[in-house]
Amino acid sequence: MSPQTILLAEDDAAIRMVLNQTLTRAGYEVRPTGNLSTLWNWITRGEGDLLITDVALPDGNAFELMPKIRAARQNLPIIVMSAQNTFMTAIKASEAGAYDYLPKPFDINEMLAVVSRALNDAAKPKSTTDTLDQEPDEKMPLVGRSPAMQEIYRALARLMQTDLTVMIAGESGTGKELVAKALHQFGKRSHGPFVAINMAAIPKDLIEAELFGHEKGAFTGANARQSGRFEQADGGTLFLDEIGDMPMDAQTRLLRVLQEGEFTMVGGTSTIKTNVRIVAATH
Repeated sequence: MSPQTILLAEDDAAIRMVLNQTLTRAGYEVRPTGNLSTLWNWITRGEGDLLITDVALPDGNAFELMPKIRAARQNLPIIVMSAQNTFMTAIKASEAGAYDYLPKPFDINEMLAVVSRALNDAAKPKSTTDTLDQEPDEKMPLVGRSPAMQEIYRALARLMQTDLTVMIAGESGTGKELVAKALHQFGKRSHGPFVAINMAAIPKDLIEAELFGHEKGAFTGANARQSGRFEQADGGTLFLDEIGDMPMDAQTRLLRVLQEGEFTMVGGTSTIKTNVRIVAATH
C-alpha cells in the first residue's frame, strides 16, 4: 500500500524542513513548497491526501485560496498553522473550511496526532454540515495569545459549527460569559437572541418560573402569564451561569428539555417546544 501524501505549504525553510522530516519518518510522503502557486498546481492535478498550510505566504494568503481549494477538492482535509495567534485567526480558519488550526509554535507530536485524525476522518462517509453565511466581526470578545488561550480558540472554532450543549468551567472572573457570547456571536445562532441568567442570583423557589415561565395564578403574586428564559431565547442561545446552584427539581426539568426539546410552564399543562442552544458555566 502506497503511503499517504501530505502537501506542505510553509515559507519558513526551517519549519518546512522539520515538518518534512517528521512527517516522512512517520511514514507519509511529503510534497513541500514555500508558495501558494506551486500548491495550487498540485491541488488542480488532484495530488495529496491532506494539506498543511501556513496562512501568510510570499505570493498570497491561504485564507483567500481556501475557497478555491474547497471547491476543487471538497474532501481534502486542511490543517492551518499560523503565528497570528488570535481568536479571529482560529475563526477564519474554521469558516474557510479548515479541519483544524494549530498556532505556532506547536508541539510536533500534536501535529502528528491531528494529521492522523484528519486522514482517518477523511476516510469516513461524509455528512452534510451547515456553514456560516456571515463575515467574522472584527470586534472580537476574546483576546490573548497564551497557550491556554490558543486551546480555547481551537475548541471554540470547532464548537461554533455545532449546536452541542456546552459546559464551561472556570474560576469566577475568568471570562466564562465572554466565551459563551463568542460561541453565540460567531456560531450558527448568531441571528437569534443571547439570554443570560445567573442561577446564584435567583431565589431557589423562583428558578423554575424564571427558566420556564409561569401561568397566571401558578403561585402567589403570579397575576399574569409570564414567559421564561427558554421562550425568550428561542432560536438563540441560553447561558446558564453558576448552574451548580440550580436546585435538583429544576435540574430534572432541565434534563427533559435537553432530551426532548420541550417543557411546560409552572402551573401549565400544555407542552411547549423549544429551539435553544444551552451553554452552561460553573466554577
